[in-house]
Amino acid sequence: MIPELLHSAWDIVGTLAVCASLPGSLELLALSAATLLPEPPAATPHDGQWRVAVVVPAHNESANIDSCVRSLLSADPAGMQIGVFVVADNCTDDTAVIASQTGANVLIRTSLTERGKGYALHFAFTSLDALGFDCMFVVDADTVVASNFFAAAAGALRDGADAVQVRYLVRNAEQAVRTRLMRLALFAWNVVRPLGRERLGLSVGLLGNGFGLRSQTLKSVPYLASSVVEDLEYHLTLVQAGYRVRFINSTAVYGEIPVRGEGVKTQRSRWEGGRLRMIRDQSPRLLRGVLRGRLIFLEPLFELLLLPLAFHVTLLAIATSTPLPLVRDIGFAGIAVVLFHLSTAIIAGGGGWRDVGTLAVAPLYVLWKLLLIPSLLRSASTDQEWVRTKRNSELELADDATSAAKQ
Repeated sequence: MIPELLHSAWDIVGTLAVCASLPGSLELLALSAATLLPEPPAATPHDGQWRVAVVVPAHNESANIDSCVRSLLSADPAGMQIGVFVVADNCTDDTAVIASQTGANVLIRTSLTERGKGYALHFAFTSLDALGFDCMFVVDADTVVASNFFAAAAGALRDGADAVQVRYLVRNAEQAVRTRLMRLALFAWNVVRPLGRERLGLSVGLLGNGFGLRSQTLKSVPYLASSVVEDLEYHLTLVQAGYRVRFINSTAVYGEIPVRGEGVKTQRSRWEGGRLRMIRDQSPRLLRGVLRGRLIFLEPLFELLLLPLAFHVTLLAIATSTPLPLVRDIGFAGIAVVLFHLSTAIIAGGGGWRDVGTLAVAPLYVLWKLLLIPSLLRSASTDQEWVRTKRNSELELADDATSAAKQ
């Protein structure tokens, strides 16, 4: 009797796992296959003056702000007028002083109640509105940009795009196994998926770093997103307002990925907990739009329902272990889609055999992500303020200080 009950229960669990993972598998298959489509003809470039503001939101970023500003100022302006504006948001260090000395304009913001990147961006966009910039970009403070960043990304806005997102890749990919694994993950998340959407003529999404908006777009859709995943929140608002974000595959920004420390766990929990909250808050609205005939909401809904890859693979593993043949076959098909997606990511991202070898440690990463579920659920149920993750250089300095104290 008990074995039969356990058998039936596992059948139910496997069926639920398939139902939860099927939208994500379809999304991965469609976007991965779309990257193989031919690139459409390039738009005809427009000449003329173009004023570009780059907003760098910074909360206690004295360790990185110098390299970020220097990178922006040394990039090819491509005949455009570039202004770099660092938002020193609730800083208690000398971020503002260093940014100013490096050549950036500094906007200082202090608020005891409204704390977060979304609030910092809204403050900057509002402050710069009267200065007559044609477009505004967001670049994180731990980031450097490719030399053709303005020519490619701002050029696409000048040529007519409402909003753009460039490749967002890992700056310190060779520092550790974790950063190599994150590079592969970002190849999938930040290259293949937006590239597939671009090939299909869809809005590609915002990745929080390396995106730009025409000033007219910001006027029509003010940046009022304030959640911990404010980029996702704002993109859904853009889609619902009828705007499309273009993907610029020919340039990139490179952000630093933390290697270790408690902040790594906290960061992932906040981001993915915030994403779960968006699923809860936005999925019903998108579904209602689809049912009312607004099919443009269908892909954003599927994208929202696609869980982080570690959780998606876990659901597929459960499905493949169930006794029901149909459920098991769908699970194996889903795993094949994931392998196709990762292979496409390595190719489209410009990776190599070393990235293939990095997949050997992926099961340990999946296990680590599963252990984060309790903190992830807590993050999904509460509002999260801007909690800065310690940078690798700061951790190295702390290690040096600890070693010196022991001698």
